Amino acid sequence: MSAKGLDVVIVGGGVAGLAAAAALHQRGANVMILEQAAGFLEVGAGLQISPNGARVIAALGQGAALARMAQRSDAVVLRKGATGAQVLRMQLPADSAGFHMIHRADLIDLLRKAAPDVAARMVAHVTSLRAEGPRPGVTLEGGTTFEADLILGADGLHSVVRAELNPEDAAKPFFTGQVAWRALIPCAPDAAPEAQVFMGPGRHLVSYPLREGTIRNIVAVEERRDWVQEGWSQPGNPAELRAAFAGFGGPVPDWLGAIDTLWLWGLFRHPVARHWHKYHAAVLGDAAHPTLPFMAQGANMALEDAFVLARCLDDAATIPDALAAYQAARRDRVLRVIEAANRNARNYHLRAPIAPLAHLLLRASGRIVPDAPLRQFGWIYDHDVTAA
Repeated sequence: MSAKGLDVVIVGGGVAGLAAAAALHQRGANVMILEQAAGFLEVGAGLQISPNGARVIAALGQGAALARMAQRSDAVVLRKGATGAQVLRMQLPADSAGFHMIHRADLIDLLRKAAPDVAARMVAHVTSLRAEGPRPGVTLEGGTTFEADLILGADGLHSVVRAELNPEDAAKPFFTGQVAWRALIPCAPDAAPEAQVFMGPGRHLVSYPLREGTIRNIVAVEERRDWVQEGWSQPGNPAELRAAFAGFGGPVPDWLGAIDTLWLWGLFRHPVARHWHKYHAAVLGDAAHPTLPFMAQGANMALEDAFVLARCLDDAATIPDALAAYQAARRDRVLRVIEAANRNARNYHLRAPIAPLAHLLLRASGRIVPDAPLRQFGWIYDHDVTAA
């Protein structure tokens, strides 16, 4: 079998959907994207693209665009929240793939340009999926139906496609006890191209520059007992954020003082889908395996999914065989990445008396074996789904 000539409908025009469209278009498939918004959402804030994701972008023909549109990251610096003092500096390797910091809107634009001829329909609210048969289909609000050889669900946390593939899945997302704020502020032109993590009891703040240092991305996470709303489109109160991080020092007070607009959302744990495929339909990205943001791997896993899925369609004898190979290739890796993200969330929020000891051990390890803290995640960053 080959992906060439396949008719594919992709539900969702975010990172996962556009990456899948580009990877399949590259292999000769006829792709249609159904996006519920009025246009491709060129909104959001910062994302970190690690080498495993950067290799996919390069394989899609957009390596030069990534280098031009993203800020290359030199290091990740862990700091004490109270003083801003450095705990550990992890120098990032300057290899060809590299670590990048990019505005989500720029990544969306980059992926759109990887497949400029792909058709798209906006304000397309998919309400149901029919997966069986040689020509599965989706139905939109209003009754319009689209059929294809393959239906892909890249429709995020509340995926209609995932629900149809997993009708017996009774597991519900649960609140992690954490909420997150996200904001953009002006950035000093001489800001170091690095991600900084300020760690405190029950909370942490991550910041890095974007767009050639013209803006600064801020993500601040605080532990809370309860929360109701999921999704990151709820306006936040800057005064509430400043109060939550009042004990933080270094540059944090000035950064928070510069915030006028921000967004707040509750962080929920979603189970990884049991079934990623059925008949001639499959899910990828957050629709298959939502992950918390503490390893900055959500977009990278979506990029990997898209490339592996497209390759499996070229390698397998039938579409069901290809989709089974895709899930087999991806599921264990994604589960391991999700668990690493969960551990990072706990490590950033340590309290006394554990926190001082943990910071001491981090500083010691950084002096004795400088690349050890980063090397422990080599299995994430060195992975190359584009390799033959």
